[in-house]
Amino acid sequence: MYSTEKPRRVVLKISGECFCPPKERGIAMSSVMHLAEQVAKVARNGVQIAIVMGGGNILRGGQFKAANASIQESTAHYMGMLATVINGMALQDAIELVGQQTRLMTAFAMESVAEPYIRRRAVRHLEKGRIILLAGGTGSPFVTTDTAAAQRALELNADVLLKATKVDGVYSDDPEKNPHAVLYPELTYDQVQQRRLRIMDQESIAKCGEHQMPVMIFNFRTPGNLERALQGERVGTLISEK
Repeated sequence: MYSTEKPRRVVLKISGECFCPPKERGIAMSSVMHLAEQVAKVARNGVQIAIVMGGGNILRGGQFKAANASIQESTAHYMGMLATVINGMALQDAIELVGQQTRLMTAFAMESVAEPYIRRRAVRHLEKGRIILLAGGTGSPFVTTDTAAAQRALELNADVLLKATKVDGVYSDDPEKNPHAVLYPELTYDQVQQRRLRIMDQESIAKCGEHQMPVMIFNFRTPGNLERALQGERVGTLISEK
């Protein structure tokens, strides 16, 4: 069960949507700086933070599945992984601009711009108070960044996996299409899978459920939510064993 006390170590999954205003693409440094300031503030208060980035603001591997038969699906997924590295580089500079040390780590070799992800090295960076930015997913195609975030949360012995999204939590239906959709404050892993609630992919939920890794889903656009979630407050929907 997730404690309401301030967590020692968290893994934060942020989508590419965090890097730009609503309904836009690319990288807007105003959005990146807003994210950086909140994360750095919490890190200065002693919470160890690892961030897994998505890359949908730049490119989604799945968009090439039907549109471009000349690009193999596995190639498209690697292209999407590269997009997460671009986001990581932008966020790294923004966090360091506000005075917090970082390390950008990738799941595949890119030594010119980032360290390779090595679990022991990542843990050491966290222990030294550095925010680590984990790009490149798992380094393999056909695996979502949600699953990568679940994997890293388990590897790094995080207290909770936080997923920043554009809705207030997990709903019974798509709240943008169904105004009568119900927001769930709490769910079990089994309930998420049985009801096929598509807030995260099934593999990531199964992985967290198998190892009792609490997951909290919240709206990062709501002022103060990101900071509150990182400090251990209950916001959005908590997914846990019970």
